[in-house]
Amino acid sequence: MASRNGASRLIWGTLQAMLLFITAVKMLAETALMLLLGRGLLALLAGPARAANPVYRLLQWLTDPLLRGTRAVMPGFLLERHLGLAAGAALLLIWLLSTALKVSYCLRIGVALCQ
Repeated sequence: MASRNGASRLIWGTLQAMLLFITAVKMLAETALMLLLGRGLLALLAGPARAANPVYRLLQWLTDPLLRGTRAVMPGFLLERHLGLAAGAALLLIWLLSTALKVSYCLRIGVALCQ
């Protein structure tokens, strides 16, 4: 009986860890999408003076690693001005997949356990 209880705890711990991982990936994708969206909107509103805007520089500092990663994995014919759109599309795909995975996972283990 004790080994069954131990196995049950191990399974429960694994389920919690998997749910935590899926939720973390989803949250990171959401945060990165919001940062990219903020940078794009501020670039449109500030125009050429955006280089002097401290908020834009902060958003640029936070999103430049995303754009560098996108540049590294995308084909060479992708224009520089489209990097933000490509990064946003990739992040949106990651967010959609992680959301679908979380919903599927929660339905499999029980919605009450996902609260």
